[in-house]
Amino acid sequence: MASLHGRTVKVAGAGALGLCIAVELAEAGASVTVFDPSPETSASAVAAGMLAPVYEAVLDPVARDHFPLLLAARDAWPDFAERTGVVLDRSGAIYAGDRALDVLTTVADLGVASEVRREGLFVADDWRLDSEPALARLRGVAAAKGVVFVNAGLVDPEGVDAIAATGWRPVSWAPESHVISAIKGQIIRMSDGPLADRTAGPVERRDGGYIAPGARGAMLGATMQPGLTDHEPDQVIFDLVERAFPEVPASSAHAGKVRVGIRGATPDGLPLVGPSMRPGVWLAMGARRNGWLLAPLVAAMTRAYLAGDDPGPWAPNLDARRFTAPEES
Repeated sequence: MASLHGRTVKVAGAGALGLCIAVELAEAGASVTVFDPSPETSASAVAAGMLAPVYEAVLDPVARDHFPLLLAARDAWPDFAERTGVVLDRSGAIYAGDRALDVLTTVADLGVASEVRREGLFVADDWRLDSEPALARLRGVAAAKGVVFVNAGLVDPEGVDAIAATGWRPVSWAPESHVISAIKGQIIRMSDGPLADRTAGPVERRDGGYIAPGARGAMLGATMQPGLTDHEPDQVIFDLVERAFPEVPASSAHAGKVRVGIRGATPDGLPLVGPSMRPGVWLAMGARRNGWLLAPLVAAMTRAYLAGDDPGPWAPNLDARRFTAPEES
């Protein structure tokens, strides 16, 4: 690992990307401070923790062309999880929607092995993690490595390297961040009915939604409401459950705990990663619904950028200036 000893780095954002970057840079010897005025509202906490390159590419048109990148990101997780103690759930995922033949064909076209089961089409290549314990673990590991946390926003930094990992919130000192748009997402953690006891096993994917097992009950989600930034639950999540999971009683859905998070997205659905046009500023934001999946890969790329090393083959895809840099003649 390239050394960053003597470097002072400020990271804006304490979600999955910000914390993974903080750990990565601290391990390389940098002095790291993480700024976040409201880490409790991080969209990373309001997530099922999908590390799911296959069904993200198969079921989400925005991600369809990004499968090789998403698979590489998932493959970065085992080493990072071993170093940090984040627990990975490799139970796989099952598609149980209405487009079985189309999904089977698309999975095969990706070169992914699958298995037809009574419940649906199973793939072992999609994993997940429990987001809230993972955030707590990463924060603890970062603190143990000397990372300092400040419960405030990062005001225009001077004289140090600064990384914008703020999810959807544009920041004035990272001009490229203004291409990010907000997407409101809602999930329900079930506290009543049979799904309250679904604590383990594969994720169940349907057309437009999922059931993700969890230690505190299954999570049903997730909505995508572009342009909204409020944190208030609304009828959209219950409409999703009724449409995608009609077997779930409405009373059980309304008894569950609705969580709301605001994600950031770029025009092509991939995050901005790398140097800004402003010297000393770096970006790692706008991961849409794949922040957890991409986090270790983005962290490794960020470390490489700061060290002056090769950031790897995905740098052009994620170039932070790809929407704003002028064409070179």
